[in-house]
Amino acid sequence: MIQRDEALKLLADHETPPSLMQHALATEAIMRDLAHRLNEDENVWALTGLLHDLDYPTTSENPQRHGLDSAEQLSGKLPEAALAAIRAHAAEMNGAQPESRFDYALRCGESVTGLISAAALMRPTGIDGMEVKSIKKKMKDKAFAASVSRENIRQCAEAGLELDEFLALSIEAMRAYAEELGLSK
Repeated sequence: MIQRDEALKLLADHETPPSLMQHALATEAIMRDLAHRLNEDENVWALTGLLHDLDYPTTSENPQRHGLDSAEQLSGKLPEAALAAIRAHAAEMNGAQPESRFDYALRCGESVTGLISAAALMRPTGIDGMEVKSIKKKMKDKAFAASVSRENIRQCAEAGLELDEFLALSIEAMRAYAEELGLSK
């Protein structure tokens, strides 16, 4: 299985833009904490979060391949369950439907990063002091971070977590890496 340093090199080799790298690192943090909470393999889930958008720079013009190309490129480097989650995270584009808790965890975990990041960038204290209730309020505002799928975030229930617990876990996971993610003030 691929190691984290190899995964980071792979992202660099694919010329991952800084904003996408921030998203990958935030997703990695959330997936690690989700795996811990759900008694899953933290390393596999974290690496899956880190690499789930590996193909994005090359599939942005061909979105029906998003997730599929990443899974192909990572074949033999991650377990099949991780590859399935990577395919399913982009189900709306490529048709690979989520089935497992892992699939749903990646879908909600990668989706919530945009909402939390956008909220943190608007706050004078960044992610510090961010509360679940403020993210829930932002979820209701469809104009705020409009590209973030609220439906995917709510799929945390399919992964085994209530929305409040999932949001709290996600905020804390990202807060632990606030400096690296550019979310501290």
